[in-house]
Amino acid sequence: MGISRRLFVAAVAVAMLTATPVIADDAKKVGILIPGSKSDKGWMESGYNGLVAAQKKYGDKLEVQMIENINYADMEQAITQLAIGNELVIGVGGQTQAAVIKIAKRFPDTKFSIVGGNDGPAPTNVAGYDVKQAEIAFVAGAAAAMLSENGAVSYVGGMEIPSIVNAGKEFGNGARYINPDIKYFENYTGDFDDVAKSKEATLAAIAQGADVHYHILNLGLRGMEQAAREKATHIIGSYTDYCGSDPLYPAYSITGVGYQVEYAIDALVAGNWKAGYKPFGLAMGPSASDIAICESKGVDMKKLEAIKADILSGKIKVLEG
Repeated sequence: MGISRRLFVAAVAVAMLTATPVIADDAKKVGILIPGSKSDKGWMESGYNGLVAAQKKYGDKLEVQMIENINYADMEQAITQLAIGNELVIGVGGQTQAAVIKIAKRFPDTKFSIVGGNDGPAPTNVAGYDVKQAEIAFVAGAAAAMLSENGAVSYVGGMEIPSIVNAGKEFGNGARYINPDIKYFENYTGDFDDVAKSKEATLAAIAQGADVHYHILNLGLRGMEQAAREKATHIIGSYTDYCGSDPLYPAYSITGVGYQVEYAIDALVAGNWKAGYKPFGLAMGPSASDIAICESKGVDMKKLEAIKADILSGKIKVLEG
């Protein structure tokens, strides 16, 4: 499928998504790139949920153009398409950063926000929002150690890039903070969406005793779910609190991807959007970063709250990302 076909499909999808069929003349125009599937139970879905929340909030005062589920090779063309005619372009995911920074130079009057952006050189019309996944991954690791009956936990990441690796390291550190003798297994599939590889990696960890798993995956999460269901183990979910929807998940780490999408749109509407790097994480409150425990048996909530406080104070130091 060529990019033009994808863009056409995306435009139709957004027209159907918009709750109010008539857009106000003074509506703010926002383009958003969700490179993966908006129903992945992960990062992309969280970003999409934030967009939907913003649409409900602003109604006909917000006009949205969305492009979803594209190849990395098409990223620059997609960002260019969104930059034409929109006041703000949002890239959902650090994988959009290189394309955003390149294309933003060609559209100096357009604002660009990267959800999952890193600190570093960028044009003066680009904002990078750091979700600080490593912070909440440490807390998730502590919760996993409390939930594990076998004394073994695992992590599967997609692309082996610094932010994903750092989150995995801190998940392991959080688990060892609770149980220094815990077994920790870490693997990377090289692809956030590869279901078969994530299932294989999870099954390998289960074979070595892991009974609680954590992830930074998109559609690849389906493979982890398949493995966990087959072997009666459990997953701490990422990004969004869906407690009560699936007994496979005794807990969720909240990484406010959707919160940051809303943040960018709120700032545009309010007229106070700012370029530059902005860290989110625990310091921005529970909507930005938190742990949701669905099954409290064996979980010391006071201990988890103390860990969060120690991360915020710097007593517990975690990696960036």
